[in-house]
Amino acid sequence: MAADRGAAIALDAHGTDAGPSVIVDGARAAAADGIGVRVFGDPDQLGGLEEVDGVEVVAAAGTITNDDEPVRAVRERPDASVVLAAADVAEGRSQGLVSAGSTGAAMTAALFALRRLSGVHRPALAVQVPVPSRDIPVVFLDVGANSEARPQHLVQFAYLGSAFATVVLGIDRPRVGLLTIGEEQGKGIPLVVEAGAALDRADNLDFAGNVEGRDLPAGSVDVVVADGFTGNVALKTMEGTASEVTGAVRSAARGNPVAALGGLLLRPALGGVRRRLDPDQTGGAILLGLRGVAIVAHGSSSADGIANAVRQAARAVDERIVERTGELLEASGATRSSLRDDGERDTKTG
Repeated sequence: MAADRGAAIALDAHGTDAGPSVIVDGARAAAADGIGVRVFGDPDQLGGLEEVDGVEVVAAAGTITNDDEPVRAVRERPDASVVLAAADVAEGRSQGLVSAGSTGAAMTAALFALRRLSGVHRPALAVQVPVPSRDIPVVFLDVGANSEARPQHLVQFAYLGSAFATVVLGIDRPRVGLLTIGEEQGKGIPLVVEAGAALDRADNLDFAGNVEGRDLPAGSVDVVVADGFTGNVALKTMEGTASEVTGAVRSAARGNPVAALGGLLLRPALGGVRRRLDPDQTGGAILLGLRGVAIVAHGSSSADGIANAVRQAARAVDERIVERTGELLEASGATRSSLRDDGERDTKTG
């Protein structure tokens, strides 16, 4: 590995929908940017990577699939690639983890190996959602780490997202919204109503109140908070809608000669919009609330998506996102005992 490279990122080579080829190409692209990459997988399936400057292949034959129960599998399969990659970060050989395999396994392995920040009772998966009307994305969490949550979890997610928006996006006082079925106070299931009341009383947090699903792509707030089940459904709905709309526009532009001419003129602008909405451009979701960097990428990631997830992890390490987020959480009072969830030891993964 070149001596002038910065943070090394542990990359889980198992679990992508398209197979090892996207890992090979993604690792090559990230290494070409000067990032050290330690790839955990079957060397026979990662042909040629060992000869790439900046890439090291670590043999890891074990796998954990989406069919496995994550907590049990992580505990019983110490030779699994994602478990070894997470341990590599915990032991200091790598500085960040990236996995496009089983989301539950990646989150569980990261939690067990890296542990939670002091005072954080539930880590949350956060994504940066592109907003067509503005340059700065919206931070959306939780998008899948906790399928069940309590009001105090949502309150702490708000602090986590606010701190992340400050550190990463440079927003001095992010406006935070709670995702529910109506803007009026008291709208939603008991979990959301109770969380909203608590957020209204929260210190050092700019709580803007309830937001609806339509507010996410509109960018009416800087941070949107939800439980992991709701957040995951909303995120995948937006991604699927963006993909279908893009495809429909492309088909319409080929419908007749006049439409084709209009499509040709619009191609540069539409291409820019498509790239901004493409999940591969963001790389993946970051698991906030841990003592290390962990990125969960899409299983459907292309080589570009894998490379961008590795780049995202490297930037998070270089910019000390974990340390700075922890400092802001502590300063805000978000880790005080009144917000702790005593008796819970492990996050529930979905």
